[in-house]
Order: sequence, then C-alpha cells, then structure tokens
Amino acid sequence: MDRLLDKGASGPLYLRRPDIAELVVEALIDSDRRFQRCALHAFVVMPNHVHVLATQLAPLAEWLGPLKGYTGHRANRVLGLGGHSFWQNESYDHLVRNEEEFLRIRRYIEWNPVRAGLVERPEEFGWSSGGAAWKGG
Repeated sequence: MDRLLDKGASGPLYLRRPDIAELVVEALIDSDRRFQRCALHAFVVMPNHVHVLATQLAPLAEWLGPLKGYTGHRANRVLGLGGHSFWQNESYDHLVRNEEEFLRIRRYIEWNPVRAGLVERPEEFGWSSGGAAWKGG
C-alpha cells in the first residue's frame, strides 16, 4: 500500500499544493512545540498522504483529531470544498518497539520523497523533517 501511495498517482493530490502542504507542516510542528501534544521525530507531507513519527504526549483523540480537524477545515477553505471530508477517517498506527525500528521508520519517512522520485536527496524536499521544513527534533 505504501508503494502505491508513494507514487502519488492515485486519490486526491491536494497535499502537493505548497500552501496546503505548508499548513499541514505548521500544524504538525505546532502539535509538538506550541501545544505539546506530541514529541515530533520525523514527518513528510507527500502529494496524497502524510507520514508522522511521534511520541504522543496527549491521548491520540486529543492530538490527531484536532490536528486533522484544523488542517482539514483550513485546506477545504483554501480549496473551496465546503462540507467535504479532507482526511480519511482511519489512520495507521504502529508501536515502535526498539531503537533499531525507530531509526528504520525515521529513515523510511525522510527518504519517502526520494523513493517516489520527487527529489534526489531528502534535504531537497520542502515538506519533511529531512528537508528545509523543520529545524528540530
């Protein structure tokens, strides 16, 4: 499934718009720094999906729900899609069991734009913890 998503050839591609991608990045960073709902370790906003590696500091419903609600509302307003569900209802959660797995997932996330053929190096992608979008973590 990840390989299909990574090609960015299916589903809505709203996240490829710089203004939409930027608002998602800002909300992710705010979840960490401003609201302290998570400790953000890695992220990437791909054209049709988002990957996040974070330690939750608040219950998921108090972190992911508001994040998706806020970004979905703002994105729909920018796109002129009132009443449209921006995000899918489900999300894929995975418990990281050890440091080796943590590093593997972080690398997967930050190299996602490279594997998808969007850039040649992670630091060239503007909406990723591996790129210029985030100085931290």
